[in-house]
Amino acid sequence: MARNPSNSPSLTVYLARHGQTEWNATGRRQGRLDSPLTALGLQQAGQNAELLSGEGIDAVFASPLGRAGRTASIIGSTLGLTVTVLDELSEIDHGLWSGLTSGEIDAGWPGQRGVRERDKFGFRFPCGESYADGDVRAGRALAEVARAGVRRPLLVSHEMIGRMLLRQLGVPDALGTRQPSDVVYRVQTGATVERLTSAN
Repeated sequence: MARNPSNSPSLTVYLARHGQTEWNATGRRQGRLDSPLTALGLQQAGQNAELLSGEGIDAVFASPLGRAGRTASIIGSTLGLTVTVLDELSEIDHGLWSGLTSGEIDAGWPGQRGVRERDKFGFRFPCGESYADGDVRAGRALAEVARAGVRRPLLVSHEMIGRMLLRQLGVPDALGTRQPSDVVYRVQTGATVERLTSAN
């Protein structure tokens, strides 16, 4: 069951996704693998930093993966905050599908993408993780953030683990959400969710 990591009514959690990467642009799944931010990705990180500059962010936490770390460093620099790395914010491990396109997956695992569509939460990537596994990690990440005693933390991670962070924060339709790299979610206690964006 989704839960809020703090009993404080003033807790506001901000969730950002890393900027666009080279593999995002070419349709390759990354999972725990990595690729550099594109010029657009760097721009998105900078825009999100400006977007958040008036939000009173008091801590920045990031996935250990390079694309999230680079994004977090840009935002943290603008906000005057150091970045704390949390391993639990790593993207859901895509296992043997990491680095592959949909066509390559279909060639190697015929019909398995369809199986996944019918049970997204429980489906485990071959030699990787499921959303259910990521949900456990998301809960641990939020508990660690809560122990830090901050009131307006920013978590910079990835789209799939981001869905599980939303779920843990009490958002009922979290599995169906999408988070473009130019959108930051602001989640207040009680699962009130707002999309902040600088996109036109």
